[in-house]
Amino acid sequence: MLTATVVLVVIIVWAVCSAPLDRRGITSALFFSVAGLVLGASVLGWIDVEPESATFERLTEVALVLLLFSDASRLDLRSLRRGVGWPSRLLFIGLPLTLLAGIGAGMLAFPGMALASVVLLSTMLASTDAALGQKVVTDTAVPARVRQALDVESGLNDGLAVPFFLVALEIANADLETLPTAALVGNMAAQIGWGIAGGLTAGVVGGLLFRAAARRGWIGEDWRQIVPLAAALAAYAMALTLGGSGFIAAFVGGIAFGSLSGARGSTVTLLTEESGGFLAAVTWIGFGSVLLTLAIPYLTWQVLLYALLSLTIVRMIPVAIAFAGQRIGRPTVAFIGWFGPRGLASLVFALLAVERGIPDSEVVLTTVFVTVALSVLLHGLTSVPLVSLYHRWYEGHAAEHPTAAETVPATVSRGRRVGRASRAGESAEPEGTR
Repeated sequence: MLTATVVLVVIIVWAVCSAPLDRRGITSALFFSVAGLVLGASVLGWIDVEPESATFERLTEVALVLLLFSDASRLDLRSLRRGVGWPSRLLFIGLPLTLLAGIGAGMLAFPGMALASVVLLSTMLASTDAALGQKVVTDTAVPARVRQALDVESGLNDGLAVPFFLVALEIANADLETLPTAALVGNMAAQIGWGIAGGLTAGVVGGLLFRAAARRGWIGEDWRQIVPLAAALAAYAMALTLGGSGFIAAFVGGIAFGSLSGARGSTVTLLTEESGGFLAAVTWIGFGSVLLTLAIPYLTWQVLLYALLSLTIVRMIPVAIAFAGQRIGRPTVAFIGWFGPRGLASLVFALLAVERGIPDSEVVLTTVFVTVALSVLLHGLTSVPLVSLYHRWYEGHAAEHPTAAETVPATVSRGRRVGRASRAGESAEPEGTR
């Protein structure tokens, strides 16, 4: 019980100090990771977490499931279809290019590693997490369109990356277990197909029931937020029961629920999102507590090289290509390119991969942990000074070019972090969207 007590006390301390810490660029992920590092087995020994334990793995999975569902439920498919906006370019051009660049960086840094493991490593580090640089997507000093692009991208690219991760994981396991091709394809199809089936079932049924009951006034105010929470967990449970991916189910279920419930953009998914955030906090504390134990024995210059490449050119060059020809200022491209933090999704993918058993698992896990740790530190601490620097450039640029691309109003649905800010008292929409 000591571990549970210490973890809960750490979360309470962050909660009561979160506003002033956030203004100084101390993100929740940074605070929890450092707290876990200090209180974990490598230092004080007050927190004892086994990353291989079924309980810890399930907790991290549920955290990502709840956040995937709440993010996807706010997705406006019609807005994404109305032309190729900035989030669409980051998701459908930048993400695939990031996967390819990550594979290239892996082949450079780890020439002796199995190709399947290199591909898997790239998929695990392709998703971004806006929470690691939260000020960037909540500070109105950053143009609304830039905030929207980063926030929507981080809210959706982990869901889009799941099929790539599952395929890479099956291929890596096929190399390890010499599975027949038919079995490999069958496993991939089952993971994706049953995941979609579970997500659609829970999302469609939950969304239609919520809409019908809300119209008739049958849902008590105390229970409105229980429906999406139950739908998210039902999608996850059904997918696992059927042999599918709970992450795909959560993402698909969230889209279906948001489209059919009539509650998109409201606070109805607040409980789902905050529950995921609470479990994510526990995950970050656990991550910090095992970081030194798991990473130090396998830390090499190759691991550091890949981590630095992943956080810089693997992310920034695809972003530059995605925005090519859009007449966007170079500082804006660099700003968006830099703020592509690696976070919760990468940790969950890494734990699942190690649980399944893959070639070079120690190096892969160490590389993911080191990359995420550097991202937590660097993106958190650079958010305040870089926001200030970028804002000064933007003011002069907007005054000189009032029709610049950065000044165009944002129109795409919010992801998780801007949505939180609006519920805390900011405008429900970024400036310029009305």
